[in-house]
Amino acid sequence: MCAAREGRWGRRQRALLCCVLVAAWEAAWGQLRYSVPEELPKGSFVGDVAKDLALQLAALRDRGARVVSADRMRYFALHANSGHLVTAERLDREQLCEGVQRCVLRCEVIVEGEMKVYGIEVEIMDINDNAPSFGEGENEVRMSEMTAPASRFSLSKAHDPDVGVNSLQSYELSGDEHFSLSVQVGADGEKRPELVLAKALDREEAAFHELVLRAIDGGEPARTGTARIRVSVLDANDNAPVFSQAVYAVRVPEDVPVGSTLLTLTATDADEGLNGDVKYSFKGISKKFSRIFHLDPETGSIRLLRNLDFEEGNSYEMEFEANDGGGLSDNAVVTISVTDVNDNAPEISVRSALSEISEDAPPGTVVALLHVQDRDSGANGEVRCSIVESVPFRLERALDNYYSVVTSRELDREEVSEYNVTVWASDGGSPSLRSSAVLALRVLDVNDNAPVFAEARYSARLPENNAEGALVLTVRAWDADWGQNARVRYRLAEGRVRGAPLSSYVSVQAETGALYALRSFDYEEVREVGLWVRAEDGGAPALSSNVSVRLLIVDENDNAPQVLYPPSAAGAGWTGVELAPRSAEPGALVAKVVAVDADAGQNAWLSYELAKATEPGLFRVGLHSGEVRTARSPLARDAPRHSLVVVVKDQGRPALSATATLTVVLAESVAELLSELGSAAAPAEPGGSLTRWLVLAVAAVSCLFVAFLLLLLALRLRRWRRSQLLPPASGALRGVPASHFVGIDGVRAFLHSYSHEVSLTADSRKSQRRWAADSCCNTLPARPPPDKAAPLLGEDAAGARGAPPDALPQAQPNTDWRFSQTQRPGTSGSQNGEEGGAWPNNQFDTEMLQAMILASANEAADGNSTLGGGTGTMGLSARYGPQFTLQHVPDYRQNVYIPGSTATLTNAAGKSNAKGSSGGNKKKSGKKEKEKK
Repeated sequence: MCAAREGRWGRRQRALLCCVLVAAWEAAWGQLRYSVPEELPKGSFVGDVAKDLALQLAALRDRGARVVSADRMRYFALHANSGHLVTAERLDREQLCEGVQRCVLRCEVIVEGEMKVYGIEVEIMDINDNAPSFGEGENEVRMSEMTAPASRFSLSKAHDPDVGVNSLQSYELSGDEHFSLSVQVGADGEKRPELVLAKALDREEAAFHELVLRAIDGGEPARTGTARIRVSVLDANDNAPVFSQAVYAVRVPEDVPVGSTLLTLTATDADEGLNGDVKYSFKGISKKFSRIFHLDPETGSIRLLRNLDFEEGNSYEMEFEANDGGGLSDNAVVTISVTDVNDNAPEISVRSALSEISEDAPPGTVVALLHVQDRDSGANGEVRCSIVESVPFRLERALDNYYSVVTSRELDREEVSEYNVTVWASDGGSPSLRSSAVLALRVLDVNDNAPVFAEARYSARLPENNAEGALVLTVRAWDADWGQNARVRYRLAEGRVRGAPLSSYVSVQAETGALYALRSFDYEEVREVGLWVRAEDGGAPALSSNVSVRLLIVDENDNAPQVLYPPSAAGAGWTGVELAPRSAEPGALVAKVVAVDADAGQNAWLSYELAKATEPGLFRVGLHSGEVRTARSPLARDAPRHSLVVVVKDQGRPALSATATLTVVLAESVAELLSELGSAAAPAEPGGSLTRWLVLAVAAVSCLFVAFLLLLLALRLRRWRRSQLLPPASGALRGVPASHFVGIDGVRAFLHSYSHEVSLTADSRKSQRRWAADSCCNTLPARPPPDKAAPLLGEDAAGARGAPPDALPQAQPNTDWRFSQTQRPGTSGSQNGEEGGAWPNNQFDTEMLQAMILASANEAADGNSTLGGGTGTMGLSARYGPQFTLQHVPDYRQNVYIPGSTATLTNAAGKSNAKGSSGGNKKKSGKKEKEKK
């Protein structure tokens, strides 16, 4: 006995283990099964889906999950917060699954973010909520009083929508001892009640019998239904109607037209007259069948009232009765089988789908979940799905009737930005029916394309002297991406031009790519600018590309030719002196004008023309070489000095030019050349610009000199009035303070002692000088100290007062009185001492010049200038050239400083010297006038 118990316990364990394994396998494959009783209120708990599928509640809330069903009826709902599956409405098993033993509702849970689908089956368990019921509350049965006992008569069946133990279980009959109840069980398990005559009837005893038929189900508590049966006893009727077949079976296609006759019942009765008249009728038919089929009571034909649908019902079984006029009847069963016809095309339902997908989604990404079903059966209900277009998508089977649309390769929005994926579903019928569903999918852009410039490199030509802000060129770049990823901005790469940042030369507009010049370019400074422009999109991270831009500065004729030879003189035009022998042959090279042009190309091509010449036919200039050559041999009548003006032109438009002036001297030697230059200081042609400037300079210096003399004279007169005049005999200046010879007093003494008038002409050799008669009067204050009246030169110099002026010894120049570098005439250090008329450069020559100036002044005071040279040259022309005259000596008297001079200047000596010099000058002037006459 213990062994038997152990065996039963082992079998239970194995059964339980099998159930657990099956449940685990189904959960692993995404299939859940639950069972709930019917008639639960809305929101009742069905199952914990999140726990059974191992789903995280956070994922359900964030990604979204929903429940869908094939028939689009929403029976269940999913709580995202708890993960529980609950009823969405009150469930009635008899309404949902009428006539079906096992009522199972199927639905799917779709997780949107993961594009996953899980199948759920919920079985609706029956409860005893329906009592058995009869189609008619009262039934009438007619019997002849001659009916033999044990005869059977079919009764109307009761119907109970419940199933299992809650369905109809038994019948009970009550009311009369003449009848009994017999229940027949069919092959399908259906119970059919039959009335059995237990005792012979006697119409004279009782014409009617009242019976009650009760149907009982097996629920707890049991429910019952009743029907009243009235049995009418008729007079003798020998023959009852007889059907030709006890069971009629017919097969019809579901597409049979409405109104077609499906079957005709046939029953015969051997009686005649009213007893032989047979009528047909339904026996215990349901309302559903009565809406589909119609029975003609006279002919027994069964006609179709509406379309049959194999998917709604594939078989119909009904019971018919044939009655004659005498109350006798016969029963027959009719079974109508409906054959399936491929009249339903596959249905495609999009359970979940993405409307957008990123182009960088990996292959295998699910974009849609499709549910496919065909209401036909067999081969007609077998569905095949496919994608026929050449698109980067494929189908994968998810569950029984579910397909996933996934990407088969990487997407590229730049190739195709939108897809319309058509999914076709076809069944196995003949002919095959098919249907389709279109998925619209937009590909989202990813910044996977860098900007691309329209050209591999850019170049532009920019004329020099351009306006600031001028547009140079525009660079263009396109980005194959979309939206912000395709927005291109431009900027300059770092760089330098001639040591300055590139951004100070050019700039680029960030939005349009327009390149602007920020400054005016000069071809002579910058001829080419190379830079890089970067185009960057607005993606994250941003992608960029570079392009090289070459700016070529185009030369313009903005520079006039520059003459290198002959060199220019300070403050004047181009000058030069060249020597040409008088024996030169025609074509002899005299000089060459050398010029350059800072421009380039045609703007720098130079040509030379002889614009002006003293003797037009004597010289010619090479057009391209600039060489000055003799056009013929010089003649004796030709002037010794010629001025040539050469015009140098470039080939620009407009052409720019420069001039060079050459002085050509016809001489056989350098000495003759120097003599000619000394004899002609001014140009041969009057009215030149040089003459005008010289006249203006002399006038200005004369005005300043006269003003200075007037000021000095006024000061001296003022001091003379305040001082006492010295005795005429006391001419000694021994007691004069040294301060009287320093600064402005010394200058005044020097100037008043040797004041003279100078008359300048264009020829320095014709300059005239007239000494003032009383130039030595009141030179210095003549009040010596009362105790000391020594002469300025000491005792030795007192004995030489009566000597002639040229017998006096020449005083050595003071080393403190020098010309500084800035005080020298002309450009400091820029002239050669060997040139004619040039000032000395070294210290020794400077001191010698100062000494000669003083000596000349002393000689001028005596009226005897013997230092050499002509009149007005102060004896300097012997050393410094014939062109060096007094007009070349600037007025430096205000800067003269003669400290410690050994000259003896007294009033008496001054007067005598003044008289002597005045007389000498008069004599010389008379001689000159006679010579002029």
